[in-house]
Amino acid sequence: MPQAAELTAHNSEEQWQAELLELGKAFRNTFRSLSRLRGRDTHLPGTEVSHAQFELLIELYEGGELSAGQLALAARLTPATVTQMLEHLAESGHVERTRSEHDKRVVVSRLTPLGTEQIEAKRKDWQARWERALEGVDVRELRAAAEVLTRLGTLFSDPANEVDCRASSETAESPTGV
Repeated sequence: MPQAAELTAHNSEEQWQAELLELGKAFRNTFRSLSRLRGRDTHLPGTEVSHAQFELLIELYEGGELSAGQLALAARLTPATVTQMLEHLAESGHVERTRSEHDKRVVVSRLTPLGTEQIEAKRKDWQARWERALEGVDVRELRAAAEVLTRLGTLFSDPANEVDCRASSETAESPTGV
């Protein structure tokens, strides 16, 4: 007959695996929601700003004057995609594009007052939504969630982890289904 400690360890391992599976499902659903958000508003009319364009505006808001290449790296998009987005943002009055003072071959973009206004308004809206969604979550839980997301971000951004994940997925089915 198994001892109580063995049963507890077995149940803890089963529970841990079950919770990993639930975390994987939640992560996948969140990732899919973000993908749908990005896809929903890629070609908005007039001065409306898509989520992807908003990400470029945030980079300019936080980083100042940047080239299309720098923006492409920051947003993980191709330079051609970023250039097309910047053209639309310039036409709608959110950014201005000029030659770099340091290297006349380089075109840099910077926010206009309208772009800055748009960023600040959208950030305020998202902050309110964020706070409503997380209302009642304990500070320790928020800290734990941040740590988990940081670890997952490292997992997906480190090429060494990608190799590890591919090697392990060839030998076993992922318990998270991610």
